[in-house]
Amino acid sequence: MRKKRREKNRIGGNRRYKSAILAFTVTFFLILAVSIPAMIIVSGKNKSGAEKDKFTDSLSMKWEAIPSDEKIVKADIVEGGETQETETVIQYDIPKEDEEYTHIIETADDGSVTIGFVGDILFDDNYAVGNTFRKNGNTAEGVIGSSLLEKMRNVDIMMVNNEFPYSNRGTPTEGKTYTFRARPETAQILGTMGVDIVGLANNHAYDHGEQALLDTFDILDSVGVEYVGAGRNIDEASHTVYYITESGMKIAFICATQIERLSNPDTKEATATSAGVFRCLDDTLLLERIRQAKEKNAFVIVFVHWGTEGTSEIDYLQRDQSKEMAEAGADLIIGGHPHVLQKIDYVQGVPVVYSLGNYIFNSKTLDTCMIISTIHTDGTVNLQMVPAVQSGCSVNEAFDSEAQRIFNYMQSLSPGIAIDAGGYIYSK
Repeated sequence: MRKKRREKNRIGGNRRYKSAILAFTVTFFLILAVSIPAMIIVSGKNKSGAEKDKFTDSLSMKWEAIPSDEKIVKADIVEGGETQETETVIQYDIPKEDEEYTHIIETADDGSVTIGFVGDILFDDNYAVGNTFRKNGNTAEGVIGSSLLEKMRNVDIMMVNNEFPYSNRGTPTEGKTYTFRARPETAQILGTMGVDIVGLANNHAYDHGEQALLDTFDILDSVGVEYVGAGRNIDEASHTVYYITESGMKIAFICATQIERLSNPDTKEATATSAGVFRCLDDTLLLERIRQAKEKNAFVIVFVHWGTEGTSEIDYLQRDQSKEMAEAGADLIIGGHPHVLQKIDYVQGVPVVYSLGNYIFNSKTLDTCMIISTIHTDGTVNLQMVPAVQSGCSVNEAFDSEAQRIFNYMQSLSPGIAIDAGGYIYSK
């Protein structure tokens, strides 16, 4: 069984709603009344009006406001009629069919939720990068650069493409060139990376058959990491995973794969009675899941495995299906599989990151990135690219001229967007 409503235990401690005594509140607002105008004056001296407008535009993309669940304010009253403490309690309306797939989380900021995405990872120690994790004691420390790790750990929800099963069992798929499988204990690496949810809808999750995939579900549950895009049957494999913040924002994760594009693929599709992945070569069910999530007042993220390996060019199915997903109600589309970066675009107003590329998958030197999306309660959405380079079985954030080189490259691939010096992305 999938675990119900798992709460996130993030570095940084308890961030629950608190208010102070009345005297502190009055003092706080007096300080704000003085300091905010001063900060505005100072910032005005540092930037021209045009520069400030550009900066604001580069950080802001407007969506419809995300509906919050009902809020009830409780107050403890002390002698003399003064309010000692108030607490906001949210009444969550969770449909019965979603209870096992819904998680209540705390966020660093009451007014927003931050979500991080990276591409392909590999912990199989029969391959160079997996062996590097093993030599480092099954931790991301020393393999992923410290600044990237800090960002991964500090976002409210962190998602990766888990391109292998966790198991000691199963048989390699006959005739397949590369078959991956990682020891169960390597799943602890995800915790050191700050990972909260993994996508399993890809062409390697079934590399050692159904038994290894079933083991994967249990192992991920045991380390407190959610999964999406595979399951014990098609309902579980295709089911949306929801996160609800304490401010009432609902975020939906849907994960599916087009790969392999065959009528009888090596990577088996889940059925009513058998385990497998959620396939979307025929995207009828995927589009239905998107519409259902949208009807439940969620911000809908689709994490999709698609495209052609080794090329920066998107193919016709990526082009066509991104349009269909946007029309169905997707708010953000994140892609993987090609092992290289592909363009970022806006399709009917919906941002599409066509391929995140490798993150920490092999020893090749390749450009990569972390994408951070910040979704605010007023409906504003920020999208940022953190440039990085995978090389020699490690991945590190790119800075200065190296970062600008990657931004320039992405800009050359992506005529429909602009990327500022901080990596913030906006539609032209």
